[in-house]
Amino acid sequence: LRPPTVIGQFHTLLFGSVRLLSLGVLGFALYGNEALHFSREPDRRARVILPVTTSSVFWVSQLVIVLVPGAFFHRYAACKSIKQKDTLQKSFYTIFLISSVFLRIILEAEGFWLQIQLLGFKVNAIYTCDVGALEKQFNVTRCTVPEHFEKRIFLIVMYTFTVITVVLCVAEFFEISCKRLGFLKTQ
Repeated sequence: LRPPTVIGQFHTLLFGSVRLLSLGVLGFALYGNEALHFSREPDRRARVILPVTTSSVFWVSQLVIVLVPGAFFHRYAACKSIKQKDTLQKSFYTIFLISSVFLRIILEAEGFWLQIQLLGFKVNAIYTCDVGALEKQFNVTRCTVPEHFEKRIFLIVMYTFTVITVVLCVAEFFEISCKRLGFLKTQ
Protein backbone atom coordinates (compact mmCIF):
# COMPACT_ATOMS: atom_id res chain seq x y z
CA LEU A 1 0.00 0.00 0.00
CA ARG A 2 1.45 3.33 -1.08
CA PRO A 3 1.00 6.31 1.20
CA PRO A 4 -2.23 8.07 0.18
CA THR A 5 -0.62 11.50 -0.11
CA VAL A 6 2.05 12.88 -2.44
CA ILE A 7 4.00 14.25 0.50
CA GLY A 8 3.74 10.88 2.25
CA GLN A 9 5.19 9.18 -0.82
CA PHE A 10 8.05 11.69 -0.94
CA HIS A 11 8.60 11.24 2.82
CA THR A 12 8.80 7.48 2.32
CA LEU A 13 11.31 7.94 -0.50
CA LEU A 14 13.45 10.39 1.49
CA PHE A 15 13.14 8.53 4.75
CA GLY A 16 13.36 5.02 3.42
CA SER A 17 16.02 5.49 0.82
CA VAL A 18 18.20 8.51 1.31
CA ARG A 19 18.27 8.70 5.09
CA LEU A 20 18.70 4.98 5.69
CA LEU A 21 21.27 4.66 2.92
CA SER A 22 23.35 7.58 4.18
CA LEU A 23 23.22 6.27 7.73
CA GLY A 24 24.06 2.73 6.65
CA VAL A 25 26.90 3.59 4.30
CA LEU A 26 28.38 6.84 5.57
CA GLY A 27 27.53 6.25 9.21
CA PHE A 28 29.19 2.85 9.21
CA ALA A 29 32.24 4.22 7.40
CA LEU A 30 32.67 7.03 9.93
CA TYR A 31 31.49 5.34 13.09
CA GLY A 32 32.73 1.79 12.50
CA ASN A 33 34.60 0.06 15.30
CA GLU A 34 36.53 3.02 16.69
CA ALA A 35 37.93 0.99 19.54
CA LEU A 36 40.53 -0.32 17.09
CA HIS A 37 42.23 3.08 17.17
CA PHE A 38 43.03 2.96 20.88
CA SER A 39 45.00 -0.21 21.48
CA ARG A 40 47.60 -2.23 19.65
CA GLU A 41 46.67 -5.36 21.55
CA PRO A 42 43.88 -7.19 19.64
CA ASP A 43 42.39 -8.87 22.72
CA ARG A 44 41.92 -5.55 24.54
CA ARG A 45 40.50 -3.39 21.76
CA ALA A 46 36.87 -4.26 22.38
CA ARG A 47 37.11 -3.25 26.05
CA VAL A 48 37.44 0.46 25.31
CA ILE A 49 34.05 2.18 25.48
CA LEU A 50 33.80 5.36 23.47
CA PRO A 51 30.96 7.88 23.85
CA VAL A 52 31.45 8.95 20.24
CA THR A 53 30.24 5.62 18.83
CA THR A 54 26.86 6.02 20.48
CA SER A 55 25.84 8.48 17.75
CA SER A 56 25.24 5.84 15.09
CA VAL A 57 23.41 3.59 17.56
CA PHE A 58 21.17 6.52 18.51
CA TRP A 59 20.34 7.33 14.87
CA VAL A 60 19.50 3.73 14.04
CA SER A 61 17.25 3.54 17.10
CA GLN A 62 15.59 6.82 16.14
CA LEU A 63 14.90 5.59 12.60
CA VAL A 64 13.37 2.35 13.82
CA ILE A 65 11.19 4.11 16.40
CA VAL A 66 9.96 6.68 13.88
CA LEU A 67 9.10 3.92 11.39
CA VAL A 68 6.79 2.14 13.85
CA PRO A 69 3.63 4.35 13.57
CA GLY A 70 3.62 4.23 9.78
CA ALA A 71 4.30 0.50 9.84
CA PHE A 72 1.29 -0.06 12.11
CA PHE A 73 -0.95 1.91 9.77
CA HIS A 74 0.29 0.10 6.66
CA ARG A 75 0.04 -3.28 8.39
CA TYR A 76 -3.53 -2.54 9.43
CA ALA A 77 -4.41 -1.33 5.92
CA ALA A 78 -2.86 -4.42 4.34
CA CYS A 79 -4.67 -6.81 6.72
CA LYS A 80 -8.02 -5.11 6.10
CA SER A 81 -7.35 -4.84 2.34
CA ILE A 82 -7.98 -1.11 2.42
CA LYS A 83 -7.63 0.57 -0.94
CA GLN A 84 -5.63 3.77 -1.22
CA LYS A 85 -8.66 5.87 -2.21
CA ASP A 86 -10.66 4.58 0.79
CA THR A 87 -8.01 5.79 3.23
CA LEU A 88 -9.04 9.42 2.87
CA GLN A 89 -12.77 8.79 2.41
CA LYS A 90 -13.60 6.84 5.55
CA SER A 91 -13.30 8.67 8.86
CA PHE A 92 -11.76 5.85 10.88
CA TYR A 93 -8.98 5.26 8.36
CA THR A 94 -8.28 8.99 8.09
CA ILE A 95 -8.09 9.36 11.87
CA PHE A 96 -5.76 6.35 12.06
CA LEU A 97 -3.55 7.84 9.32
CA ILE A 98 -3.51 11.30 10.91
CA SER A 99 -2.68 9.74 14.28
CA SER A 100 0.27 7.86 12.80
CA VAL A 101 1.56 11.04 11.09
CA PHE A 102 1.10 13.06 14.29
CA LEU A 103 2.94 10.40 16.28
CA ARG A 104 5.79 10.49 13.74
CA ILE A 105 5.99 14.28 14.21
CA ILE A 106 6.21 13.87 17.98
CA LEU A 107 8.82 11.11 17.76
CA GLU A 108 10.95 13.05 15.25
CA ALA A 109 10.78 16.22 17.35
CA GLU A 110 11.68 14.29 20.47
CA GLY A 111 14.52 12.59 18.59
CA PHE A 112 15.79 15.99 17.45
CA TRP A 113 15.72 17.29 21.02
CA LEU A 114 17.56 14.17 22.25
CA GLN A 115 20.17 14.57 19.50
CA ILE A 116 20.87 18.09 20.70
CA GLN A 117 21.04 16.97 24.35
CA LEU A 118 23.22 13.91 23.73
CA LEU A 119 25.41 14.92 20.81
CA GLY A 120 25.37 18.70 20.63
CA PHE A 121 26.47 20.40 17.44
CA LYS A 122 30.19 19.74 17.58
CA VAL A 123 32.47 16.72 17.57
CA ASN A 124 35.58 17.59 19.52
CA ALA A 125 38.94 16.41 18.22
CA ILE A 126 40.21 15.58 21.72
CA TYR A 127 38.31 14.56 24.84
CA THR A 128 39.02 12.87 28.16
CA CYS A 129 38.40 9.13 28.17
CA ASP A 130 38.68 6.23 30.59
CA VAL A 131 41.33 3.70 29.58
CA GLY A 132 41.23 1.65 32.76
CA ALA A 133 40.33 -1.42 30.70
CA LEU A 134 43.72 -1.18 29.00
CA GLU A 135 45.48 -1.57 32.38
CA LYS A 136 47.43 1.64 32.07
CA GLN A 137 48.98 3.42 35.03
CA PHE A 138 46.50 6.31 34.73
CA ASN A 139 42.86 5.51 34.10
CA VAL A 140 42.04 8.84 32.46
CA THR A 141 43.84 10.20 29.45
CA ARG A 142 43.24 12.39 26.43
CA CYS A 143 41.88 10.55 23.40
CA THR A 144 41.61 11.80 19.87
CA VAL A 145 38.54 11.24 17.75
CA PRO A 146 39.41 9.87 14.33
CA GLU A 147 37.82 11.82 11.44
CA HIS A 148 36.27 14.37 13.79
CA PHE A 149 35.65 16.91 11.01
CA GLU A 150 33.83 14.34 8.84
CA LYS A 151 31.78 13.29 11.85
CA ARG A 152 30.79 16.89 12.49
CA ILE A 153 29.60 17.21 8.87
CA PHE A 154 27.68 13.93 9.21
CA LEU A 155 26.13 15.20 12.46
CA ILE A 156 24.86 18.27 10.62
CA VAL A 157 23.53 16.04 7.82
CA MET A 158 21.58 13.93 10.32
CA TYR A 159 20.15 17.07 11.95
CA THR A 160 19.12 18.27 8.50
CA PHE A 161 17.40 14.95 7.73
CA THR A 162 15.49 15.17 11.01
CA VAL A 163 14.32 18.72 10.30
CA ILE A 164 13.31 17.80 6.73
CA THR A 165 11.31 14.79 7.89
CA VAL A 166 9.53 16.84 10.57
CA VAL A 167 8.60 19.44 7.94
CA LEU A 168 7.42 16.68 5.58
CA CYS A 169 5.31 15.10 8.32
CA VAL A 170 3.69 18.45 9.15
CA ALA A 171 3.04 19.05 5.43
CA GLU A 172 1.57 15.53 5.12
CA PHE A 173 -0.70 16.24 8.08
CA PHE A 174 -2.03 19.37 6.30
CA GLU A 175 -2.34 17.54 2.97
CA ILE A 176 -4.43 14.80 4.58
CA SER A 177 -6.59 17.39 6.33
CA CYS A 178 -7.10 19.41 3.12
CA LYS A 179 -7.97 16.31 1.08
CA ARG A 180 -10.39 15.11 3.74
CA LEU A 181 -12.08 18.52 3.91
CA GLY A 182 -12.33 18.65 0.12
CA PHE A 183 -9.87 21.46 -0.56
CA LEU A 184 -7.63 19.16 -2.61
CA LYS A 185 -8.77 16.48 -5.01
CA THR A 186 -7.94 12.91 -4.07
CA GLN A 187 -6.31 10.67 -6.61
